[in-house]
Amino acid sequence: MALFDFRFNKTQPVKTEKSEEELELDEDYDGIKELDNPTPPWFNFIFYTTIVVGILYILNYHVFKSGQLQDEEYITEVAESKAEVAAYLAKAGNLIDENSVTLLTDKTALSNGEKMYQEKCAVCHVNDGGGAVGPNLTDAYWIHGGDVKSIFKTIKYGVAAKGMIAWQNTFTGKQIEELASYVKSLQGTTPAKPKEAQGVLEGGAAPATTDSSATAATAMN
Repeated sequence: MALFDFRFNKTQPVKTEKSEEELELDEDYDGIKELDNPTPPWFNFIFYTTIVVGILYILNYHVFKSGQLQDEEYITEVAESKAEVAAYLAKAGNLIDENSVTLLTDKTALSNGEKMYQEKCAVCHVNDGGGAVGPNLTDAYWIHGGDVKSIFKTIKYGVAAKGMIAWQNTFTGKQIEELASYVKSLQGTTPAKPKEAQGVLEGGAAPATTDSSATAATAMN
């Protein structure tokens, strides 16, 4: 062990083969003198190892390109993260509720909302939203609130007193968000036979006349 330590360190023993004076160099700085000892093998070992590692790095990343550089790795990881987030959201659509819902305006979301509307809602609110058993969805009057959060809540929990079922067990939170956004997009459109306004004007008062059938109607808005 001592022999290994001596060879690995390989420093010149002082006061054995040579005296300290013989090992001293002529350099002198503030009374501090340097001994003429060779560089220890452990230092050379580390130094040459870094050279080998550097050569392998160049071959791996720049010559054979079997590994990704930092910028390429970053792009790959971002793409993978986005894919994971999309997959997670697709499976966890119910994480969206009346507190976190946002108004969607992209064509895909509105198209999805329209399909659900035509399949489930048109029977009471008519294909163009003009209203039949259910109220008119195209005017600015709302029974249970006209912002997207209120519409989402109405669709999700329904209005049992007026015959509207709750859709929370049929649609995911994401689907209800798309449906609510589509319903909101109907406001301001011109239906063929609009039903008389019901409820309260957004930020205003009730309409001058109300449909007497409102108490028995299926109410989405």
